[in-house]
Amino acid sequence: MIKTTMKIEGMMCGMCEAHVCSAIRRAVPSAKKVSASRSKKEASFLSENVVDKVLLKAAIDETGYDCQYIESEPYNKKGWFGRG
Repeated sequence: MIKTTMKIEGMMCGMCEAHVCSAIRRAVPSAKKVSASRSKKEASFLSENVVDKVLLKAAIDETGYDCQYIESEPYNKKGWFGRG
């Protein structure tokens, strides 16, 4: 799995977070565990493959929020049954 994290400026409320999550789901239909935080100014999700960062940034920017950067890294599940 790949964890993608984005720095996003402009989210002010819960509806803003919902709009960002919806934009991510439209751009990456296979995205799992999509979340956005206005206090952290970031959004993240899991996917099977690395996503097209240009397409993802365009989807976020199109909603009126400013996607500052996107980074992807391998994700290892943590916990009792995860390794790592």
